[in-house]
Amino acid sequence: MRYEVIVIGAGMVGTSIAWHLQSHNSQVLLLDKKPPGSETSYGNAGLIQREAIHVHPFPRHLAELIRVLPNQNTDIRYRWPAVFRYHQALLKYWQFSAPSSVQQIEKEWQTLIEHCTSEHQEMITAAGAEDLIRRDGWIEMHRDENKLKAAILGAENVLQQGIEHKVLSITQLKELEPNGNFDDFIGAIHWSNSWQVSNPGALVKAYAKSFQEMHGSIGECTVKEIRPEGDGWQVITDLDTFYSDDLVIAAGPWSNQLIKPLGYDLPLFPMRGYHQHFETTPQNTVNHSLVDMDKGFVMGPMQQGIRVTTGAEMTTIDAPKNFDQLNAVLAFAKNILPLNQKVETEAWAGSRPCMPDMKPVIGVAGKHNNLWFAFGHGHQGFTLGPITGRIIEELLHNKPTIVDIEPFNAQRFSNA
Repeated sequence: MRYEVIVIGAGMVGTSIAWHLQSHNSQVLLLDKKPPGSETSYGNAGLIQREAIHVHPFPRHLAELIRVLPNQNTDIRYRWPAVFRYHQALLKYWQFSAPSSVQQIEKEWQTLIEHCTSEHQEMITAAGAEDLIRRDGWIEMHRDENKLKAAILGAENVLQQGIEHKVLSITQLKELEPNGNFDDFIGAIHWSNSWQVSNPGALVKAYAKSFQEMHGSIGECTVKEIRPEGDGWQVITDLDTFYSDDLVIAAGPWSNQLIKPLGYDLPLFPMRGYHQHFETTPQNTVNHSLVDMDKGFVMGPMQQGIRVTTGAEMTTIDAPKNFDQLNAVLAFAKNILPLNQKVETEAWAGSRPCMPDMKPVIGVAGKHNNLWFAFGHGHQGFTLGPITGRIIEELLHNKPTIVDIEPFNAQRFSNA
């Protein structure tokens, strides 16, 4: 069967793209090997982060590198096979992390972030998903006084960008979250105009249902190959072959393996995260997501229970799970809240698609007509899915774009 557009990848980014295109009169097929919202868009902290105007550079100071090298930290870990495999991308990451580069990258990044809540709201309203959203922010907790002072200064410097916050003493933090043990902390920042989502996977599924209600189509199958055919595309799957005029690749960390046969080799690399749910009880109920900035993990209220989410592990997509980082995190998390009964028999693990310049790839592929890329959002695909969907729709339908997309083009890498 032929469609106007095929979108490969049914995470938050791909589903948002399909939704925007279908809502503007394109006939769209959304393809993924699993139901919408079942991979990375399921396993995240459930935050729509309006405050996330800063990127995460590669450590450049000697003290920070020495801290990471023993590979025992809770916020970041690595496996040597992945370091060797992605060494070229990591070298680029280090280069782009120079302070002068980061300053420019953040200016470009912020043009996307500033639209995250407004673009989500349009889709939330259309999907009838208000019951999944809480608009009372999240809490950034600090153990180190100098880091807290720096964070407060940074928060004050972004007030003019519409990002709201309140500095909390431990007494004020305890008033907001009476079940927490904050003896090891010295203060916190409450980011008040970011949003919490009680079930991230369910929000993607709600968007996908809204897409289907507009007569969009979803195919659950594995894409084996994509081929140019005339002015359009042929997508070969394990179930059928589909045809389209335009093709959008939004497959997250799996995107490169789809486009490499077409001559593209972008420096995309995966970063893995883990999470575990614990049963919610009257003794551990919390109202906000709590982020331990010094240990690098998030714990927050979800429909499934209290979700504890790790930082990042540098590894390959197909590497076996290693729960050492999660177990180290849980030792700290259980000192903050009583977390006794696990919900899952095994913790979740999934990969996030990262680019060395810390910006997503959004726009035309470059070597082929009617081929579009939308991946590489790092830890913010869930936050930036709807604005990415809007941009791809504007590009594909030859409209002016809401932001300047030049900083996000695939051609910024010499081997694209």
